[in-house]
Amino acid sequence: MFTLLNYILPEKGVMPMHCSANHAKGNPVDAAIFFGLSGTGKTTLSADPDRVLIGDDEHGWSERGTFNFEGGCYAKTISLSPEAEPEIYATTKKFATVIENMVYDKETKELDFEDDSLTPNMRCAYPLDYISNASETGLGGHPKNIIMLTCDAFGVLPPIARLTPAQAMYHFLSGFTSKMAGTERGVTEPQPVFSTCFGAPFMPRRPEVYGNLLRDKIAKHGATCWLVNTGWTGGAYGTGSRMPIKATRALLTAALDGSLNEATFRKDPNFGFDVPVTVPGVDAGLLDPRSTWADKDGYDANAAKLVKMFSDNFEQYLAHIDEDVKAVAIG
Repeated sequence: MFTLLNYILPEKGVMPMHCSANHAKGNPVDAAIFFGLSGTGKTTLSADPDRVLIGDDEHGWSERGTFNFEGGCYAKTISLSPEAEPEIYATTKKFATVIENMVYDKETKELDFEDDSLTPNMRCAYPLDYISNASETGLGGHPKNIIMLTCDAFGVLPPIARLTPAQAMYHFLSGFTSKMAGTERGVTEPQPVFSTCFGAPFMPRRPEVYGNLLRDKIAKHGATCWLVNTGWTGGAYGTGSRMPIKATRALLTAALDGSLNEATFRKDPNFGFDVPVTVPGVDAGLLDPRSTWADKDGYDANAAKLVKMFSDNFEQYLAHIDEDVKAVAIG
């Protein structure tokens, strides 16, 4: 059904999106959307106790605002804890939540959130209203903030960066992240991947159809775009560690309440986007990925590798689009 909607809705001027969405409490007009592939935190980060959840995976953006396609959520449960993700953890204790791929005690039925012997892709599916602060209408305003989530296994992208409209279009059309272990058969460690529009398998039309729609809506409604890295810091996969979820939430809170726009920004020398220098409640060192690496040469090599991957992916994209669209893409 999602694929069908992705085919039908663009002709009606509606942008179909593989994203989660929420809005400020008491203010549906202050909406945010979160693009991201599996393992990037799309479900986790949108289930914010201080905001109202519109939905966790599939939405449309029309002339009236944002609306949810679904009636439920589908969350990862590996290492789920009541401290880090209280709303989602609570759903695993509720009647009719569907548990997938989890080891449990046959006598007590207690779930083991750390045992990934079946697969790291442990899941729970539950009705939207199992999240205590879920929207009753599934509706929100035009997004004030657009979050593009990526899980960078190279460990070189900052935890958050502000994007220009042109940079946002690139990251939307490229959909860079890392496939996480267990999301697909045979994937046992993170693998860099580009998935157009953050959902290539679901998008039956040409990428520029969705890209042009998003570009026009950003221009019309003035959304601020952010790239958020929930991947590795302090080194690449195998050396560094995953970005602390507490830091990611603090950065997102600052982005969504508008205070992050008042921060001092630096220009990232490798990728060209704006990165905040300091954010209250977040270790300043974390905002400068290179400083978190003991091996600075290793960081530089990985950053150069990712820049080349971005460039090569863009060249491949240009080779498959019409000349008139190519001029717009290069611009």
